[in-house]
Amino acid sequence: MRTWLPPRLLGLTAATLLVLTAACSGSDAAGDTAGSPTGPAPASPTGTGSPSPPPTADDAPATPSPSTAPTGRGEALPGFPGLQPLWPFATLAEAGSWERAFRSDGSQPWHRDPEQTALSFTQGYLGFSGIDRVTSRDVTGREARVGVGPSGTEGSGTAAVIHLVRYGAGPDAPWEVVGTDEADFSLTSPAYGATVGTPLRAGGRITGVDESVRVDVRQPSTEKVLGTTCCLSAGGRNQPWTSTVTFSGARDPVLTVVASTGGHVAEVERFTVTAVRTR
Repeated sequence: MRTWLPPRLLGLTAATLLVLTAACSGSDAAGDTAGSPTGPAPASPTGTGSPSPPPTADDAPATPSPSTAPTGRGEALPGFPGLQPLWPFATLAEAGSWERAFRSDGSQPWHRDPEQTALSFTQGYLGFSGIDRVTSRDVTGREARVGVGPSGTEGSGTAAVIHLVRYGAGPDAPWEVVGTDEADFSLTSPAYGATVGTPLRAGGRITGVDESVRVDVRQPSTEKVLGTTCCLSAGGRNQPWTSTVTFSGARDPVLTVVASTGGHVAEVERFTVTAVRTR
């Protein structure tokens, strides 16, 4: 390629031109690399210091890859920080296993229905057979609140409002009970998600007349109650109540502490639950 030179350089000797050309070439090369890293680019961080946010899209995989799947006791629910899985699944792996089975053969479709899950929780897990009716339903996205209560004219009120969330990010992720909403019968001690041992001191507030409070400790893996205490007389308007229960045989990561009262028109007329972790 022909190089254009200004007129004032035409009289220079060939040797001088060679020197100038080499100097210009070296200067251009240095300018091309100015500001660029002199070594390889730093690698992207791959450690565990900044965990990836939980998936939220409906078309995301049912369970995370083995390298990122949460493990251990007291596993929190993806997308719902601070909430604990009470029932029916103890871990994300269990929920994902059911989801794969459902896609394969349609087994146990009730896990996809928050109302059926709430009733199964009260009747099958807590053993409150008289709580057999849905009294309210509020589903927003991947979160639901379902009121349940006893049938019959006199006992037709709401016994508790069950709080549920979808356990996992897949389109068929099952509903999981995470607690109950507080109303005029609360269970505030031990604190939700607290690590506890035995004996356990339970308490809260209650409004009612001649109430008889029973406290049970349960875990999903066994039908038998781990511990129970009955019956504490309570009543009044927004009055505190406390009780102590001893339990044994805990092996699940999250336990359910349930307080119930009744005896006026039904065996169980109101109940409230909280989630605790084992040591």
